[in-house]
Amino acid sequence: MFGSPYPDVDIPNVSIYDYLFTGLADHELDTIALIDGPTGAQTTYRALIAQIDGVAGALAARGIGTDTVVALLCPNTPAFASVFHGILRAGAIVTTINSLATEEDIQKQLTDSKATWFITVSPLLAGAKAAAASVGIVDDHLIVIDGAEGHTSLRDLLSEGATPPTVSFDPATHLAVLPYSSGTTGLPKGVMLSHRNLVANVEQSRPIIVVGEGDRVLAFLPFFHIYGMTVLLNLAVRQRATLVTMPKFDFVEFLRIMQDEKCSYVFIAPPVAVALAKHPLVDQYDLSSVHTILSGAAPLDGRLAQAVADRLGVRMIQGYGMTELSPVSHAIPDDRPDLELSSVGMTLPNIQCRLIDPATGDDIEVPSEGVSIPGELLCRGPNVMLGYLGNDAATREVMTDDGYLRTGDIATVNADGVVTIVDRLKELIKYKGYQIAPAELEALLLTHPSIADAAVIGVPDDEGQEVPKAFVVLQAGSELDEAGVMDFVAEHVAPYKKVRRVQFTDAIPKSSSGKILRKDLRAAEAA
Repeated sequence: MFGSPYPDVDIPNVSIYDYLFTGLADHELDTIALIDGPTGAQTTYRALIAQIDGVAGALAARGIGTDTVVALLCPNTPAFASVFHGILRAGAIVTTINSLATEEDIQKQLTDSKATWFITVSPLLAGAKAAAASVGIVDDHLIVIDGAEGHTSLRDLLSEGATPPTVSFDPATHLAVLPYSSGTTGLPKGVMLSHRNLVANVEQSRPIIVVGEGDRVLAFLPFFHIYGMTVLLNLAVRQRATLVTMPKFDFVEFLRIMQDEKCSYVFIAPPVAVALAKHPLVDQYDLSSVHTILSGAAPLDGRLAQAVADRLGVRMIQGYGMTELSPVSHAIPDDRPDLELSSVGMTLPNIQCRLIDPATGDDIEVPSEGVSIPGELLCRGPNVMLGYLGNDAATREVMTDDGYLRTGDIATVNADGVVTIVDRLKELIKYKGYQIAPAELEALLLTHPSIADAAVIGVPDDEGQEVPKAFVVLQAGSELDEAGVMDFVAEHVAPYKKVRRVQFTDAIPKSSSGKILRKDLRAAEAA
């Protein structure tokens, strides 16, 4: 076992609302909490707390409480913060939905999470309304933040002036959020994260990811994803920084907002690092206000990280985590510029880790010098999820009896405790930071009448990013081509899940039990 070089932190036994929003001093209340990137509109902490309390009171008046699951489908806007924390302030549970989700995706999540209320925005209303109707959520339970005929708006909720409720629950066991993740394999599952999980991970992150009061944090990574939810929204708020929101990513707008709003701390995923290192437009903007860029959500090549650091003159660091860890378990600390940028840095406080041999299950020792042999990374701590919603079997697959979460990633650790992710045991594909479950795409492909069998793996594209590749066995006499396969998938999934490579084959390699041998496909691809 190995842990953090940093001392354990005290984790308050309170709700996420109380942790983030109680006891602010007057100067903190008057600090700008949120700036809407496209318009420049500002919201102070005082106004944000008032909006959260107003939303909580209005929702409670409608009967929403500790047993209610509320779905939230909303891009990054200041209103997201008010509504998200208003739901939690009322004691309800939030299941956040990907803004790129199809109607079918939304319906599945509403059904699985048992959401009975739905909050969205007018640009996403058509798909949301259809999905809501299919699971029995009536219009009275569908709130449209920016307003739509026949639906309550955020302005309506706030105008009621309702008093926020007094709610009582155990922060360690009461669910706060239900984001959806594929875990190490399989279809998306509801990850049960308690108020204590969220509080713990912010508190654990503070000594390592040093966002401070006075920082302006650019928030284009989606708040619906646990990375954006914890590391941007909740950490920035806890540190009384200012969040500058972007509802969708556009590289020119990204550069403009960084320049005009003088952003100082920027969280990205690796595809953005590629643009920052190579795109000629970067030289047209004054990005001198930026002092730190942290990359997460997918592995970042150390040479690429260094290229960004050199071009912009910033501190470039990398972090690691997964939804089931709330999500951060490792990051390059602010005070360790000597660490290799290809590493994911040090273990956060209050977390214990192990490396185990995937073949034998034996523990791998931390070396007294040099670097360990690779092994699967396991983590245990107060940020580890309670389990997968309604799926005990999947929970048992990733949780050990003594509370360790199997990450499905292969890592090494050196004598100083520096962790580097070197490979993936799990089957998930990480495309631009989004999780794609091969099993989901395979199940879809098999519904095509011309496809007899199929398998999907992740392969590198021209920029070294992972993309889904389908191996397809055609029915006899079929004339389906590569474009036809890709078009079929694209019609049924969110854009980030699209198959981007196709190879026709005579057979899919499988074990005697019928399990797809993706390692054989990967080996053949690499040959």
